[in-house]
Amino acid sequence: MTTRRFLQLDVFAPRPGTGNPLAVVLDADGLDDAAMQAIARWTRLPETTFVFPPTTPGSSYRIRMFAPQKEVPFAGHPSVGSAHAVLECGLATPVDGLLVQDGIAGQLPLRVDTIDGVRRIAIRTPRASVMDVVDAADARLRPAIAGWALGTLPPVLMDGGRRWWLVELADEATLRALVPDWDAIATLAEATGAMGVFAYARSHGQPHDLAVRAFVGNGRRFEDAASGAANAVLAAWLDERGALPGHGGRYSASQGREVGHDALLELRVDDHGDVWSGGQVQTVIRGTIDW
Repeated sequence: MTTRRFLQLDVFAPRPGTGNPLAVVLDADGLDDAAMQAIARWTRLPETTFVFPPTTPGSSYRIRMFAPQKEVPFAGHPSVGSAHAVLECGLATPVDGLLVQDGIAGQLPLRVDTIDGVRRIAIRTPRASVMDVVDAADARLRPAIAGWALGTLPPVLMDGGRRWWLVELADEATLRALVPDWDAIATLAEATGAMGVFAYARSHGQPHDLAVRAFVGNGRRFEDAASGAANAVLAAWLDERGALPGHGGRYSASQGREVGHDALLELRVDDHGDVWSGGQVQTVIRGTIDW
């Protein structure tokens, strides 16, 4: 066994207990794929990441991401949380405000900003593309959204490394009251190679611009507490349609209340059309792991 630094974080969390939990194993050299998968299975968190020294010029660090069942090529909250861990433990320093993460998805920059003493980290997500724009009567989609009061934009299948069906609801109250048909969502996800349905609605008179819910039906069936990647795919779709909320390409999204969380994600679409997904990260546990 080797003793390695270990952090447990809360990502997209204005305060501890509101975001999406993440385990980070630092000093990961010497761990093989089987060991990393075993640790991820043992932590039983949505993802566990493993941080290695950089091997590619220009990178700040190298990363592997594992869900309890398998390795994950890219996800938003593990990326943002791992950058926070690297900064907290002094393993890298931003250059011109940027860290560069190297992983299966390639080299991806993360912007680090500190405003009024509060650090925010956002990752530039892989480019998303429109796969299929449909209407509510589409035979594949219809059973999964039966009875939902829909909004203005049509449902769409988007691919941003992972595929999501995006469905706009009429208003925030309707979105928050949804009771998903898990069998129908799983059938849709499996038939179209998608993660599931990412439902969203515009908010009025709230500190956030959108409310969102992520119903994962591919493999395990669960509602995600906070998804940086899914929110980034949605931002790309809204930008495609000229329908971004907020101002200057920036907006915030509330996620997770229906499953006991209260995450806040900050999205930005820059002048090049790239989507940055981020927010605050809270360190909850600092220690070591022997493995």
